[in-house]
Amino acid sequence: MDERTAIAVTAVRAVESADRARAVWTESDRTWASRAAAEVVGASASDEAFIGRRAMLALERLRERKDRVARLASAWRWRPWVGVATVLAAFAIGLMSDALGAPRINILYSPVAPLVAWNLAVYAILAAHFVMRYGERGTPGPITGALTWLAGGARKAAGRRDDGAAAEFARRWASAASPVYAARAARVLHFAAAALALGVVAGLYLRGLGLEYRATWESTFLTPEAVHTFVAIFYAAGAYLTGLPVPDAAHVAAIRAPASENAATWLHLMAATLAALVIVPRIVFALATTLLERFRSGHLLADLGDAYFQRLLRGYRAGTLRVVVVPYSFTVQPAVIVTLQSLLARGLGGEVAATLGASVAYGDEDDAVIESVPGALVVALFNAAATPEREAHGRFVAKLAQSGREIAIVVDESSVNARFGEDRVRNEARRDAWRELAAAAGLAPVFVDLAHPDVAAAEAAFEAALASP
Repeated sequence: MDERTAIAVTAVRAVESADRARAVWTESDRTWASRAAAEVVGASASDEAFIGRRAMLALERLRERKDRVARLASAWRWRPWVGVATVLAAFAIGLMSDALGAPRINILYSPVAPLVAWNLAVYAILAAHFVMRYGERGTPGPITGALTWLAGGARKAAGRRDDGAAAEFARRWASAASPVYAARAARVLHFAAAALALGVVAGLYLRGLGLEYRATWESTFLTPEAVHTFVAIFYAAGAYLTGLPVPDAAHVAAIRAPASENAATWLHLMAATLAALVIVPRIVFALATTLLERFRSGHLLADLGDAYFQRLLRGYRAGTLRVVVVPYSFTVQPAVIVTLQSLLARGLGGEVAATLGASVAYGDEDDAVIESVPGALVVALFNAAATPEREAHGRFVAKLAQSGREIAIVVDESSVNARFGEDRVRNEARRDAWRELAAAAGLAPVFVDLAHPDVAAAEAAFEAALASP
């Protein structure tokens, strides 16, 4: 998934995950986005294509409504001109680096010397960083840290505005995009370093056309022999590249200030040294990080296996989802099925058609006849007032599992709440018993008061329970 699509998916996901009350992004909006995307991409499209198109359509509608998350998504998108401007600015700085000085080149301390030293130090740091972190999953670098800091600021600002969607977007996008931004920053900085060195070379040669640069040196501590050793080492790469020999110690001693000479030979050595030690290596690094950036930006959000994406894809692939509700040892009112169907539609995504199967009496687990609906989700509906028994309730779940169909366990707490109220201690103790029973079948139960459902909580519970169908 490319970066433009990934940021749209992350933004829309943040809105849909945070807006449980459907205050900003209604159920009809969600349904429209899914249907419109399915119509655009067609039935044979990949999961990634459907998810991406749906997000782009939804984000466009959110942008029309001036939603804050849509604005944040636009603000966090990379502007290529920023990289171009940075590189051009670096070139301009290099071009002007010697403009204000006299036309004299100090062979010990020209604009070239600190530039080469700085770049060699950068190479050493990069090499040490690579060796120290080789084979590790990695710890957050400065780019990741900066993004985390920005995301934290966005979350705090969102918290002050009571905007959980913005905070969710900032957290998720900072986590997903930090590897891309790290590679991008490295690419821009490598190109900028090469441009800075190229600007220095261009400035020296351009001004050398109209001015005579004079080469000299002076030092409080160094002897001519020491200076010759230094320049021989420092300009070795340039000498090898150009074939020009570095002047000997006697020549170096002869140009000690106030003496000087025409600096053409030294300019050629400096330019070639910059090319060999800065410009070419930095361009190579930049091209490598460009490939890395493109790979990472093209593979954002590659894993579509979590509950959110599976819910969207279930509606896209399956169309109307058939659900068979099988109550165990209690009578269910028809209105309950309507409520349960609505909750399932929110939790599963897409359209849901639920039917009520025959209630299974206590002790009749082995003789239960489950309505045969191909591909249907089977919901085992229990009354929370009952004490879960492995030999009865557990046996019933095992009977359903033998069908090989997807199963969900729903525990209706309406009768318990009506009798005892919302007693947290009592309810949690009962829930633990149901969780233990469900865990034996590898399932997670959904607890809901079907008479007075907490819609947002039920939606989240169904998402979690059916995250891995």
